[in-house]
Amino acid sequence: MKDYPAPQPGMEPNVLHPLCPSRQVLGLLTSRWGALVLVALAGRTLRFSQLRRELGDVSERMLSQTLQALEAHGMVRRVAHEVVPPHVDYSLTEIGEEAAGLVRGLARWVEGRLPDILAGRASGC
Repeated sequence: MKDYPAPQPGMEPNVLHPLCPSRQVLGLLTSRWGALVLVALAGRTLRFSQLRRELGDVSERMLSQTLQALEAHGMVRRVAHEVVPPHVDYSLTEIGEEAAGLVRGLARWVEGRLPDILAGRASGC
């Protein structure tokens, strides 16, 4: 994921500005796997393999990259347990839970409007 420069002092965040870091965060939260990871982890802790099964068709590499990006942005907490075999738990931070609530709201809207969306797609409108 591309790193954007920190905003200049006094500059307001603006997701429409091509160099604003908020654009990178929005892209992560609305990406296919970013959004699904947030929804899957909302209110619970999962191991990598559990999360991968929950999501269904994500590759190990893509899930690992998504979790790393969400962790780097302060949304996911990663706790590695020093046991054999190693085990790592993933959960959402406070800000991750807040973001997950917003993403889940959008997902519920999509689920509720899916018949209309599919009808519109079928009619070519």
